[in-house]
Amino acid sequence: MSKLLSYLRFSTALFCLVLLAACQTMGGTGLIKSEVTAELSTEAASSIAADMVERLAEHIGPGSTTIALRGNDIVFGPALEASLRDKGYAVVTDQATTEAAVEPLAYSIDPFADGVLVRISTLKVELTRMYTLGTTGTTGTTGTSGTTGANGAVPASPLSVMQRRSADRP
Repeated sequence: MSKLLSYLRFSTALFCLVLLAACQTMGGTGLIKSEVTAELSTEAASSIAADMVERLAEHIGPGSTTIALRGNDIVFGPALEASLRDKGYAVVTDQATTEAAVEPLAYSIDPFADGVLVRISTLKVELTRMYTLGTTGTTGTTGTSGTTGANGAVPASPLSVMQRRSADRP
C-alpha cells in the first residue's frame, strides 16, 4: 500500500510539472516585454526603426491605427516613435486610450552573433530581423542607395513575419 501511495504521489507531481512546462512553452497572445539589451548608436537606432516601421506598414496600415508604444528605452524608443509618426501613425505612449483602433506595440533588441536581433510585436503581427551594426566607416551596401554611415545598421537577414490569430478571426 505504501508503494502504491508513493507511486501515485510521484505520478501526480510529474503530471503537474509537465503541465507547468507546457504552459511555459506555449506562446500566449500577449506582447513581449519591451527591452533593449544591446548598445545602439542613435544612427543605428534610427535606421533600424525606419526599416522595421516600413515593414510594419505592410501589415498594419498607417492612418487608421493608433499605436500604443510600450517601452522607455532612451535611444530606440524615441527613434521608433519618430519613425512611426513619419510614416503616418498616431502614437500614444503612457496615456490610456479608449479608441477601438489602438494597437499596442512592444519591441526587443538583443545582441546576437555579430549584430543585433530586433523584434517588433503587436497583437496582430510579430516582426523579427537581424541587423549588422556599423563601427568603422561603412557596413556594406543597402541596395541602390549606397552604404550606411559609420554607426548605422544594415539588415543581415530576411524579415520573419508571424501573423497572430485573434479570437474573432477564423
